Amino acid sequence: MTPFFLLLLLLSVSLTLASSHDYHEALSKSILFFEGQRSGKLPPAQRAGWRGDSALSDGSEAGVDLTGGYYDAGDNVKFGFPMAFTTTMLSWSVIEFGELMPADELRNAAVAIRWATDYLLKTISHPGLVFVQVGNPISDHNCWERPEDMDTARTVYNVSADRPGSEVAGETAAALAAASMVFRDIDPGYSQTLLENAMRAFEFADTYKGAYSDDPQLKAGDELLWGAAWLRRASQNDSFLDYIQNNGKTLGADDNINEFGWDNKHAGLNVLVSKEFMEGQTLSLESYKEFADSFMCTLIPESSSSHIQFTPGGLLYRPGGSNMQHVTSISFLLLTYAKYLSKSSQTANCGSIQVDPASLQLQAKKQIDYLLGDNPMNMSYMVGYGDRYPQRIHHRGSSLPSVSSHPQFIACKDGSDYYKSAKPNPNPLVGAVVGGPGEDDVYEDDRADFRKSEPTTYINAPLVGVLAYFVANPNAGLVLT
Repeated sequence: MTPFFLLLLLLSVSLTLASSHDYHEALSKSILFFEGQRSGKLPPAQRAGWRGDSALSDGSEAGVDLTGGYYDAGDNVKFGFPMAFTTTMLSWSVIEFGELMPADELRNAAVAIRWATDYLLKTISHPGLVFVQVGNPISDHNCWERPEDMDTARTVYNVSADRPGSEVAGETAAALAAASMVFRDIDPGYSQTLLENAMRAFEFADTYKGAYSDDPQLKAGDELLWGAAWLRRASQNDSFLDYIQNNGKTLGADDNINEFGWDNKHAGLNVLVSKEFMEGQTLSLESYKEFADSFMCTLIPESSSSHIQFTPGGLLYRPGGSNMQHVTSISFLLLTYAKYLSKSSQTANCGSIQVDPASLQLQAKKQIDYLLGDNPMNMSYMVGYGDRYPQRIHHRGSSLPSVSSHPQFIACKDGSDYYKSAKPNPNPLVGAVVGGPGEDDVYEDDRADFRKSEPTTYINAPLVGVLAYFVANPNAGLVLT
């Protein structure tokens, strides 16, 4: 093949992969989604107008104010662990890519973060306790009911010295520390409040070690390191660097688990801590870059590493449901690690090959373009984006008539007909990203199939940062050299 025709072929491939997506629109909608998940008294500037005030007495059972925060998915329970992770990832999105966001979306992202942090501050406002959940999941899941009509038990759950919950408290510390960086210039006083409370939450998590979850597979060590890493980054206090160095092995830093999500921080921890190694050559942290490299290599087809599973259509896939949480969180890590490598003029070591930042950016772009419509179903998995997207998502408020259109009370079981209906949801939850297709790339748009059709806050939170990056770099990784 002549050089001329080779150039034409490369140009053709580049143009094929070049973006046809409106990342700005997707970013705007991914942030708007959080307004549909709000709990508590809604503000005058509420844009998701089909929602109303809800759960205004949350916490009263325990004599505390736990109003506000987010419902994390399609139900009406407030789970503190995923909510805190959502907050951390929204904040990390702004920290790494906020400067690339249009000004109005940066403001909206900060509002979304503060809605969460205002709530998280309430959860740690009573000495010796961290409130970790509001709502009985069994009774809640037994109903198909609007949050505005909720009449199920709003049971309050907490952790304490006698009933520790280092994973929840550690993630809360991480969330407040990361958010403190977001508000440092916007509202310095609030930023300082967040940082001081992050330290308090971390002290609680570290003093009373133990896992709140009854799942024996879930351990709290990664959240303690994660919380310490965020406090180190936010405060630059050497005591948190010492904590990571002194406790890493004990708390499982060497486990090299290639996962990242609300219940497992290992891959994210490695990326976060590797930044300090790459910038300052703190030799004791070198293993974090090695583990981060190892994780990235599982995502690069050319590497000799054992690879994470992909669908035939090219979507990163992990079994268990809500797969898009892995797609968005790992895409975020790809872009963030690419940024760190680029700034330090380094590459990821994948044995026989060195992987450059552009390769990581290209892999992230493929994942997000699949999510937005470049897939075998030819549909977007974000509600309201594109010509074809999920119509029957597993979400109570979206699938039931709004309070404004149907002010009469809809009781627990009276919503069942709406749940079973084949009609599209009457209130599109714009910006919601559903769990996504199965390992065969097939999506049935079935409200009852919650593993595929339920949106979550922790799917969207890392997506905000990813989309912000692609707003400014729509063809990242595709530049011909």
